[in-house]
Amino acid sequence: MGRQFSIGNPPIAVNVKTSARARRLSLRVSRLDGAVSLTVPKYSSDREAMAFLQEREEWLRKHLGDVMPKASVQIGGSVMFGGVETPIVAAEVRRARFEDGVFYVPDDASQSGVRLKALLKLKARDALAVASDHYAAELGRRYTRISLRDTRSRWGSCSSQGVLMYSWRLIMAPVDVLNYVAAHEASHLVEMNHSAAFWETVAGLMPDYEVHRRWLRENGDSLHRYDFGN
Repeated sequence: MGRQFSIGNPPIAVNVKTSARARRLSLRVSRLDGAVSLTVPKYSSDREAMAFLQEREEWLRKHLGDVMPKASVQIGGSVMFGGVETPIVAAEVRRARFEDGVFYVPDDASQSGVRLKALLKLKARDALAVASDHYAAELGRRYTRISLRDTRSRWGSCSSQGVLMYSWRLIMAPVDVLNYVAAHEASHLVEMNHSAAFWETVAGLMPDYEVHRRWLRENGDSLHRYDFGN
């Protein structure tokens, strides 16, 4: 069961989670909403956790100052698509469409974000299906189906039944990053773990995968800052 500590003035709330797998204390600040989380090993005491937090208070405040503001997706604004900031323009269209580097949406401010989100999901499904088909074929394996979600904890997963799950927000990332996640999940059709053999499989599909994996670690939160409304 998680608990919460508070340090400093003004106070910083820290969500604390005990993990049997953790070997050391680790601190994380979400660039999406500024939530602070501390993971501690099973046998760490509250005193150790608090001392750890107090030592890093200055680091915490600096990173909290770097939290990205939410970006409301609206007419006249822009959204990432394939790693490129793409303008959103009102037009006489029934549904959102992408044409010549521009997103065109119906001239209705209350629905523009929702319509654009629907289009991005369709494009994500198409791109991820193509990538998944390609990498699964390279490995001589099959998956059962693709599922899209809006997850923050992971970009993709592969079930023991061969269901590939992806975050639809990957369509906003550079194309090679989306392809890396597809290669990663397809590799789980061979190795249902993250062993050395698994990473060798990924490297066989995409030798420079580390570059794209790093991009997600460093920039992935930016894909979640876009607010499409209801």
